[in-house]
Amino acid sequence: MEIIDGKKISEQIKQEIAQEVNEMVARGERAPHLAVIIVGHDGGSETYVAHKVKSCAQVGFRSTKVAFDENVTEEELLAKIAEMNADPDLDGFIVQLPLPKHIDEQKVIEAIDYRKDVDGFHPINVGRMSIGLPCFVSATPSGIIELLKRYNIETSGKNCVVIGRSNIVGKPVAALMMRKGYPGDATVTVCHSRTKNLAEICRNADIIIAALGQPEFLKEDMVKEGAVVIDVGTTRVADSSTKTGFKLKGDVDFEHVAPKCSYITPVPGGVGPMTIVSLLRNTLQAAHNRKA
Repeated sequence: MEIIDGKKISEQIKQEIAQEVNEMVARGERAPHLAVIIVGHDGGSETYVAHKVKSCAQVGFRSTKVAFDENVTEEELLAKIAEMNADPDLDGFIVQLPLPKHIDEQKVIEAIDYRKDVDGFHPINVGRMSIGLPCFVSATPSGIIELLKRYNIETSGKNCVVIGRSNIVGKPVAALMMRKGYPGDATVTVCHSRTKNLAEICRNADIIIAALGQPEFLKEDMVKEGAVVIDVGTTRVADSSTKTGFKLKGDVDFEHVAPKCSYITPVPGGVGPMTIVSLLRNTLQAAHNRKA
């Protein structure tokens, strides 16, 4: 059993990005510029945004944080998005989700210029990804694919089960695992809350990608010997033994599942760190696209 070390791989990729940014600046080009819009004061969102700003500094990007109170109107937010779409000095930007209930998330996602949509959520990017055209792939699925590639995990002809059908992870990662090429060429089954015989389907899987947000859902008896398990879940679970009063749990019962696996991602330190570097890679690509 080998642990897939997302932290180590993400640091390697950051070094690769920083090297490329140094070369851009040496040629007289400006460094890539990423902006993040955050609405309200959700603790998890504020932590994510702080990580993104810090990561930008580590690779030599410019970053801008735009913060709104949670009573901002939808019109004000859309006006800011229109302004950022038109800003030639900005390569990419994201709107940190979730948004307050009075704001239509889908309307916000569709308002972002797809050429600056480094989160990869715009329907144009999703559509281009599904038919194999160049696009920005959403960060978590992109990070999963990169981990499989960097660990040389065979995917061609393998049975891959994706648990979860969200627009952010489940659907796009299923499409990526199906596409022609490597990593890809897998036979993919997408399972969800209405799936019958879920345990049986999982037991036939060579690769399981668990992305449903239920702590320790995937148990030892659902996994065959030698399977590759990618755990996307990150749920805060109360734990009085820790300083923070909680700990992060994945969707996989790691302690009991790991011994059966050929490869497995831990939580934390697996898929999580890859999400931010995928966002950085998309922003770097957006910076290259502006010259094209």
